[in-house]
Amino acid sequence: MTLSLKMRLAKVAAIFMITASGSAWAADTTVNVLYAGSLVNLMERSAGPAFEQKSGDRFQGFAGGSNKLANEIKGKLRRGDVFVSANPKVDDQLTGQTNGDWVHWYVTFAESPLVIGYNPSSRFVNDLKNKPWYEVLTEPGLKLGRTDPKLDPKGALTIELLKRAEAFYNKPGLSQQIIGAPDNPAQVLPEETLVGRLQSGQLDVGFFYSTETSDAKIPAIKLPDEIAQKARYTVTILRDAPNPAGAERFVSFLLGSQGRDLLTEHGLELLKPDLSGDGEAVPAAIKSLVDAAQ
Repeated sequence: MTLSLKMRLAKVAAIFMITASGSAWAADTTVNVLYAGSLVNLMERSAGPAFEQKSGDRFQGFAGGSNKLANEIKGKLRRGDVFVSANPKVDDQLTGQTNGDWVHWYVTFAESPLVIGYNPSSRFVNDLKNKPWYEVLTEPGLKLGRTDPKLDPKGALTIELLKRAEAFYNKPGLSQQIIGAPDNPAQVLPEETLVGRLQSGQLDVGFFYSTETSDAKIPAIKLPDEIAQKARYTVTILRDAPNPAGAERFVSFLLGSQGRDLLTEHGLELLKPDLSGDGEAVPAAIKSLVDAAQ
């Protein structure tokens, strides 16, 4: 073998080692967080970057409807370390052997009420400011956006809110007038795209959580307490998480003082962390944060 060939082979081997070690480093320190689509701004612009800076880990987030994500976890179509849901009932769907035993525990940490956000350039703005909201939402030509009640807790809460509004305002059939069918394709959109569609003028109004309208500076109509619905956010570490140590660091960050400050900045209403499930399975660092808040 010539000297030049040996040198070329050595160079290739060196490059391979660097690439391999770099890939291993990325795999070891990346924390994959599957989270409710209503938290895109919080996760991608605040919590994720702040966590990276503090921990040295790499944050990799994926947003979607909570039920949709849960279905993908159960079907082994999507793998993650941490799961952040907008409804504790979704975690319950991943608990126990019949559900794949993906979730052993979860912590409820914040909430956000459902509101009606509207595009300030919409031709319906004057009506929204001067008429009852439920009347405006039945006006011809109004484009309304909401999420799929089968895939996202916000969609289900929207349906429940409208049913309550029928009784509260004594308006039988109001829900049918506003949304037609629960799966009306003219209204049902992916959670992670709803804000952008409203801002671009594709929608006049939409049902959002207050954290979304606060983040995006979208004007919103607050709904009466008698019919109000709220997201209740939970966080857990999934069974067989590829990076359990990194997952523990992320959850500890989110529930810690810096994480809670970021939650407040993004319009979320803080709750005293509430642990559900198997307390013995909770990592000590996370359990201590929950206990300290009691």
